[in-house]
Amino acid sequence: MGVALARAAQWTSAGSGTGTLEITPLNKALLNQIIQFVEDFSTKHPQEAAFVFREPLEWKTQLDSSVFGEGYEINEAAVQSQAKGKDGQPLLILSASTLRVRSFDQLSRLLRIAMGKKLKEAQACLEANRDPLVKILGPEYETVEGEDMSILQLFDKVKKESDLETELKIKIILLLHQLDLQLLNSSLKQISQDVRLNPAAVNNEVNFLKNFSGQGEDTVLESLDYTSDYMFSNGCRAPPWRQVRGEICYLVVKPHDTDPLCITCSTAGVFLNGGEDIDYERKSDLYKDIVTFLREISPRFVENIAKQEFSESQYAEEYSAKNNFCGFFFFCHYKSRGGKAPKKDSEERKSSTFVTIWNWRFCLFLFSKASSSPEDVGESSSETDEDEQPVRRLEGNTDLSPEYWGIQKLAKYVKGGDPTATVIALCSMRDFNLSEETCQLAIKDTGCLEVLINLLDTEEIKCQTGSLKILKEISQNVLIRHAIADFGGLEIMVKILDSPDTNLKCLAAETIANVARFKRARKTVRQHGGIKRLVELLESISVGSSYQAKDSETARCAALALWSCSKSTKNKKAIRKAGGIPLLARWLKCSHTNILIPIVGTLQECASEPSYRLAIRTEGMIENLVKNLSSEHEELQMLCASAIFKCAEDEEIRDLVRKHEGLQPLSVLLDNSENKQLLAAVTGAIWKCAISRENVLKFQEYKTVETLVTLLTNQPEEVLINVIGALGECCQEEENRGTIRRCGGIAPIVELLTATNQALLVNVNKAVGGCAMDPENMLIIDSLDGVRLLWSLLKNPNPDVQASAAWALCPCVENAKNSGEMVRSLVGGLELIVNLLKSKDKEVLTSVCAAIANIAKDQENLAVMTDHGVVPLLSKLTNTNNNKLRRHLAEAIAHCCMWGNNRVAFGETKGVAPLARYLKSKDPLVHRATALALYQLSEDPNNCVIMHENGVVKLLLAMVGSTDDTLQEAAAGCISNIRRLALATEKAKYG
Repeated sequence: MGVALARAAQWTSAGSGTGTLEITPLNKALLNQIIQFVEDFSTKHPQEAAFVFREPLEWKTQLDSSVFGEGYEINEAAVQSQAKGKDGQPLLILSASTLRVRSFDQLSRLLRIAMGKKLKEAQACLEANRDPLVKILGPEYETVEGEDMSILQLFDKVKKESDLETELKIKIILLLHQLDLQLLNSSLKQISQDVRLNPAAVNNEVNFLKNFSGQGEDTVLESLDYTSDYMFSNGCRAPPWRQVRGEICYLVVKPHDTDPLCITCSTAGVFLNGGEDIDYERKSDLYKDIVTFLREISPRFVENIAKQEFSESQYAEEYSAKNNFCGFFFFCHYKSRGGKAPKKDSEERKSSTFVTIWNWRFCLFLFSKASSSPEDVGESSSETDEDEQPVRRLEGNTDLSPEYWGIQKLAKYVKGGDPTATVIALCSMRDFNLSEETCQLAIKDTGCLEVLINLLDTEEIKCQTGSLKILKEISQNVLIRHAIADFGGLEIMVKILDSPDTNLKCLAAETIANVARFKRARKTVRQHGGIKRLVELLESISVGSSYQAKDSETARCAALALWSCSKSTKNKKAIRKAGGIPLLARWLKCSHTNILIPIVGTLQECASEPSYRLAIRTEGMIENLVKNLSSEHEELQMLCASAIFKCAEDEEIRDLVRKHEGLQPLSVLLDNSENKQLLAAVTGAIWKCAISRENVLKFQEYKTVETLVTLLTNQPEEVLINVIGALGECCQEEENRGTIRRCGGIAPIVELLTATNQALLVNVNKAVGGCAMDPENMLIIDSLDGVRLLWSLLKNPNPDVQASAAWALCPCVENAKNSGEMVRSLVGGLELIVNLLKSKDKEVLTSVCAAIANIAKDQENLAVMTDHGVVPLLSKLTNTNNNKLRRHLAEAIAHCCMWGNNRVAFGETKGVAPLARYLKSKDPLVHRATALALYQLSEDPNNCVIMHENGVVKLLLAMVGSTDDTLQEAAAGCISNIRRLALATEKAKYG
């Protein structure tokens, strides 16, 4: 045990007797094995268990005298074991929280008594007795570095003095030596599984994070700096005496949403230390790298890191990890050329064509085996890449079609002919059906793809045009899109956008629209100035009666490219900075559907950004979006509805949709239930518009609620989420609650409580809660077991689901018949809801407080919650500045005062003084709830004293004149109780 503790266990600092065992997985595993060994010792080795230690193991315990029973003499706080040694002294003594144990038998019994505190007791014992062998057997058995001769010496002693005590000692030391080997073996396995950091890895990660740090809103950190600029030859920045402990460097990190942090990077991982003065003690768990550490500490870091774009080096690393050798092989091949394809007719191209073809063949084969999509991760949570079809590869020559061989024959003319022969070959190639995968892969396999991209960089307009026409067709294929980007095709196409040839610009823009369907391609377009050029293509054309057909086509192609690029958060900002919003607004007024579709498509992608929603409102675009809801083209209708869906987050836009009479066409579009994409967009727009009460009244006129109820079954999840969301908003009106019941909507809504989609569950909870405000609806919900289903959702790990379920339970408890009995029938339900008061989510805490306030109206339920510790948990929450939480917390406290000595308990748990500060809030609802709580608490004299000391009387006097009768009475009642106590005190004092 001594060797394992000295060499394997992880201590917070060097030096005997001063360090503590860190709470790490390794230490927990070691402690649990030691506990198991000691617990079983008295059973497996009874004779050795009775051996009396040379000195007692002594430590500060968390156990008190009440846990000891038979076999012990208890005198108030002191405990002695009835078992004694030869010297007549007890083998276990507890005095003033100090525990002394002198045998394994007593240690075994103690661990069984400790129950859930075993780990803490074992940790405290080993921290206080760093080398237990010295206490158990004597100082001659101290754990030493190097060769340990103690066992051999003991054998010699046995030969000379064969007494019972020496034999017991040798058995004990052998058993402990066996435990040591077991602990060292298990710790070795644990350590071998850990990823060890090194200076180079830490330095790379620091440099990576610095690239995305600064003062901007989207930066991941404010700053990240080393505490020392001096670097040793091994790459470490920690002092040598700390390097021997595995420490590499120390960093001062300033996140956007927390205080500055000082962290230590060591070979074992990353952890928080004491501060900028570098307190070497570990203050947090151990994390595998800096990013993982920051993800746990800073929510803002998590949010912003998702928005960042990665450099090619990180891309190569990620690509390699995801797609194994195939992705990395191709990346290296691409980078070996400096990131560009060889120029047309160059010696490099001719010499590398054969290699390129076979590299492609090999990569395609490996890609076809890869399980993951080749698409990059989106730049932000709002960015959604298209769903690519699985990559298929035609293997073997027996299945290849005549088209494949035909394109292969043309390839040599494309590669090696003069401009005229090349143009003819390109025209002939276009005669094939390039939308077929066979033809697309044939172009790739033969090395034509590189040549087509090289042709874009020539000065031959006919060759450029022919190449772009082919690339536009074949770039529908996911593999070819990636290949075009990898061979530098996007950079050349962006340059072509400056060409004086209108047709060439249109083809380039349309091809960019096809290729820019994944993150890396969108990034390339932006970094090479493509966004600005595409916006300029819109700007160069005036929208009016005099514009030409070619102008319309240029605008359409530019808008298509912007639509693809706008799936990136950074590209949205780039479009805005380039002046794209006014141009999109102008083109939105045109009547050509082929232009409107990409224009509205771009707008609906950008509408997820608040700045765009403001611009859409101020530029008057809502009127045109509403107008196009009545278009004959379903795709345009869908895009307009989707734009309204995203924009209607803002109240002003919801009002504009109503003002421009957009609610009726949205209701009419619900009848087109076959087109699920359109239905999802329309129901989403109705949901968000229904947040405004005036819009709900309009939907009542259009019988929208009745139609929505019919869409509760046999619909995809994306439609159900929106339908339920809309009904949840509509049923805040009493008339609509009755409508949902009459249309048979309660049952399908309750049935959806068993769904697994988190967003759907949040909306279903709100809808059930809204319906439950009607007593007749509540009868149906109760009969369908809806309350039990809601209660079970409190166990859901998602805080939004927990909060929405708790809010829904409030009207259920309030309107159910025999609600008290209904709540009690839910086994473990009250304990569950009380335990949610330990949540760290403000909305969960607020909703749970509101639910507890309703549940506590029943005395029996209140008694059960009191037993589960509701009072101290509520008191702990009182130090909050959130007015919504304050209101419902005060209501919960007011109702919880109605049982036993809960009023007294709130005072004892320091829950009264913070409540007094609530009266300074500007929210009248907080005043009302607080006054009710203080009135109930003032029934206890000690609470009155606390209130008076915190100046509540003056604040309550102002509220006695309130027009709110409830607030007025509660304030007056509280003042009256405080005054009565004061009078009673004066009478007792002066007679």
